[in-house]
Amino acid sequence: MLRSLTLALPMLIALPLWAADIPVQPGPGSLANAIAGASPGDVLILSPGRHEGAVVIDRPLTVTGSADAIIDGMGNGTTVTIDAADVTVSNLTITGSGMNSADLDAGVKILKKADRAIIEGNRVLGNLHGIDVHGGHDAQVRGNTIEGTRQRRLNDRGNGIYVWNSPGTLVEGNTVRWGRDGIFSNASRTGTYRNNLFRDLRFAVHYMYTNDSEVSGNVSIGNHLGYAIMFSNKAIVKDNLSLSDLSHGVMLNYANNADVSGNVVRGGPDRCTFIYNAHKNLIYDNHFEGCNIGIHFTAGSERNVLTGNAFVDNRTQVKYVGTRDIEWSFEGRGNYWSDHPGFDLGGDGIADSVFRPNDLMDHILWSQPAASLLTGAPAVQLIRWAQSSFPATLPGGVVDSHPLMRAPAFDVSPEYTQMEADAVANRDESDSYDFDVNDLATH
Repeated sequence: MLRSLTLALPMLIALPLWAADIPVQPGPGSLANAIAGASPGDVLILSPGRHEGAVVIDRPLTVTGSADAIIDGMGNGTTVTIDAADVTVSNLTITGSGMNSADLDAGVKILKKADRAIIEGNRVLGNLHGIDVHGGHDAQVRGNTIEGTRQRRLNDRGNGIYVWNSPGTLVEGNTVRWGRDGIFSNASRTGTYRNNLFRDLRFAVHYMYTNDSEVSGNVSIGNHLGYAIMFSNKAIVKDNLSLSDLSHGVMLNYANNADVSGNVVRGGPDRCTFIYNAHKNLIYDNHFEGCNIGIHFTAGSERNVLTGNAFVDNRTQVKYVGTRDIEWSFEGRGNYWSDHPGFDLGGDGIADSVFRPNDLMDHILWSQPAASLLTGAPAVQLIRWAQSSFPATLPGGVVDSHPLMRAPAFDVSPEYTQMEADAVANRDESDSYDFDVNDLATH
């Protein structure tokens, strides 16, 4: 008995035996004073009104209230800095950060060793960066509404959620609008970013050096680019929507061993999908519709598997320039091509004829754009007919030996369809997207 009491005593001392609910009235310095006087485990309940920041939470506390309780950083650095483990900030309005990009000013910043922070149900408005998870492990960022600045130049804006070197971060159910990137995950791992809505941004989700992480169930509407997976390994990108994003829906750039499945890209991006120097990726059961190029495959990407995807009404279904054939089917299951006039006499859902999305004229047009003036010429049509009739004359390229006869079904809610229509109607083509998506230095 004595030994059991001896072991339990340190645990009892560590617990916040006198944790209390503490009301905090608005006013200069009142919130900072309440934090300084609080004991670990206390709950600070902010009354409606303006609570002056910037503040640092340096002990395990819960800071909560209502949307009418506003923490205002007064333009001074980061509005709320979390510098202790097991802190919760919930149901507040957080605004007024500084605008110093070098200091990464933010509405909320979670520092190294401030593990298990929970940022939930807040309105994070008009800050440079919204929520910066900067070194803390196992943070949860859930159900927040984040609206960034609307500077004309994108590089003058901050990210909605910035995750840096913060393993185990969960970002779920947030709505992010305006700013630079919805989620920018850099030099991190084992994160989960799911069921978020992104609008009016540069990238919805931007990975750099982020490994063993998941992007799933997100919705990107009217952004410049949907999901950019760059210099990352073992990413899972599944069941996301990219609706009328301007440039790309999904991009794999120096990304390897990714699982890309169940995504829908539609509405006229320049390229539904761009695969650049990306290897050993499994790309299946995605839907790519209405783009200038369905999938652009380049820069020596090797050992990728593409099966079960639907390429529907893209102006060019595939852009691949190469001298050897690349098979795009797996274990007898290929992809659906809306421009493949195939038959299925066996009734197994697989077309009886092989499909090649590109021919010699495509290669000529890609390398010599001026030749597009001749696309309607009888000689060009004769060359294309000859190649379709005599496949041995075709150059190297994508081959689907088992094309599907039907495209897998998918569903987009009326709510998201209306948001997509609004984004297209209100798009300002003069917006200063001051970066080149293919110039890595601008990322």
